[in-house]
Amino acid sequence: MAAIPYTIRRSDRARHARILVDGEGVEVVVPRRFPLREIEPFVEEKTPWIERTLRRMRESESEFPPARLEDGGELPYLGERLALRVREEASRARAHVARRGGELCVALAPAGSLVAAVEAWYRRRAREEVGARLDEAVARAGTSYTSLQIRGQRTRWASCSSSGAMSFNWRLLLAPPEILDYVVEHEVVHLEVHDHSRRFWSLLAARSPGWREHERWLRRHGHALRL
Repeated sequence: MAAIPYTIRRSDRARHARILVDGEGVEVVVPRRFPLREIEPFVEEKTPWIERTLRRMRESESEFPPARLEDGGELPYLGERLALRVREEASRARAHVARRGGELCVALAPAGSLVAAVEAWYRRRAREEVGARLDEAVARAGTSYTSLQIRGQRTRWASCSSSGAMSFNWRLLLAPPEILDYVVEHEVVHLEVHDHSRRFWSLLAARSPGWREHERWLRRHGHALRL
């Protein structure tokens, strides 16, 4: 059995060792005092599961190709595929990103980061796309939220605090629009029901009848929502 490359991250919040497998690779998260000598046996024990997960990821990418971040590449955007056009301008001090029809045009400063420029554009668009959907959803539900943050968590798509503070992952814009719609509805239900009780799922089903299908899509293709 071939060795699987992985990174190690110590966490003050971790109580047990766990393994994350996504588009960025395999990461082993361990408590701060976890003995290093126990990590390799732990990974070996989980290797069949890791290999199955990596295989499923390769299969899903044939159905939902991830972004190709290069001149002439493609970027998914809420169900569309935007052609990426990149050029470098010697006189430019900072990057400029603009959508023109079905193209995303990026002008970079010398030695500028294409990833950083495109991510910044997605984050700006996420505030508008999420904000509009969120406002409509709370209006339908007769509730309200206190704030909206756009973040880039590795393992969480969105959250709703007990005070009504909302947080959404900008990577949701790489998914089809119905997936973003679903995640918004999911978090708006949390404004009324903070747990995942029977009442929560009942409310969610009424507002997003296809929620099971959307959850399955995220489990299958969520790893591909990356730059």
